[in-house]
Amino acid sequence: MNVERPDAARLLELTGTLADLLTDTVASGASVGFLAPLDRTAALTWWTERCADVAAGRLTVWTAYEEPGRVLGTVSLALPAGKPNSAHRAELVKLMVHRTARGKGLGRRLLAVAEEAASADGITLLHLDTETGSPAEHLYRTSGWTEVGAIPDYAANPAGALRPTTIYYKRLPLLTPREDNAS
Repeated sequence: MNVERPDAARLLELTGTLADLLTDTVASGASVGFLAPLDRTAALTWWTERCADVAAGRLTVWTAYEEPGRVLGTVSLALPAGKPNSAHRAELVKLMVHRTARGKGLGRRLLAVAEEAASADGITLLHLDTETGSPAEHLYRTSGWTEVGAIPDYAANPAGALRPTTIYYKRLPLLTPREDNAS
């Protein structure tokens, strides 16, 4: 599985396959901010709107694929904009894996890629929220994330029922850029 960090132009090229991934994710019941059924056009518009955030440096996206042109997974980091006291943290958002690729470690790999890149960029704290009781909770817990607590009736799941969400955080080591010892 290949993982890439697309710039805004490349993300725009991938919006069709990302829209397919998003509609599949919502159709399979994952609570990622949308109600079912999610129209492909709405998913395409949502991903297209993310391109401006990537171009502005407010969002970093990674995509995973086996064959070029078909994204099977994605994860993003949202950086706090205009908050000088928050430059050390980011929010992990929209970790999605296509139904056909689940159970193969792709979610764990995307999570690790985002964590490593964040640490290399000077981010020392990540946070996220996920639907309480969802399969994603197991991934976060076994990847070293710490549960803060749950908020009742936080968001509607794809079927429209209000569900609690659980907040997690993870402290990251501050990585220093590698020095080239070659003289």
